[in-house]
Amino acid sequence: MSQRYKVIDSAEPTFVTITIIDWVDLFIRPLYFKILDDSLNYCIENKGLNVHAYVYMSSHIHMIISSHDNQLQGIIRDFKKHTSKQIIKAIKEYPESRRDWFLNKFS
Repeated sequence: MSQRYKVIDSAEPTFVTITIIDWVDLFIRPLYFKILDDSLNYCIENKGLNVHAYVYMSSHIHMIISSHDNQLQGIIRDFKKHTSKQIIKAIKEYPESRRDWFLNKFS
C-alpha cells in the first residue's frame, strides 16, 4: 500500500487497487486466480474483511472493502504478502512459459 494514502476509518467502505509490479499481465491463468480467491476468502473468513465489490483484471485488482474487526492496512499488507509468496511458489512449481522472466522481474 502506498505510503501516501492511509485508511482513516476501516469500517467505511474503501476503494483499493492492488497492482502487479510494472503492470505485468500475470492474472491470465486460472491457477493465479485461484490463489487470489483463496487469499481473499481467507481474509474474509479469518481477518474480518468485508468485500463489497471486486474485479480481477490481468495486471491488478480493484476492491471496495471494509472491516469492523481489524485495520484495513494490516489486512491488505497480509493479503499482499501471502498472495505474492503463493504466486511466486506457483510460478516455480507449475509450467509457465514466462517463468524465468517472472522470477527475474519479481525478485
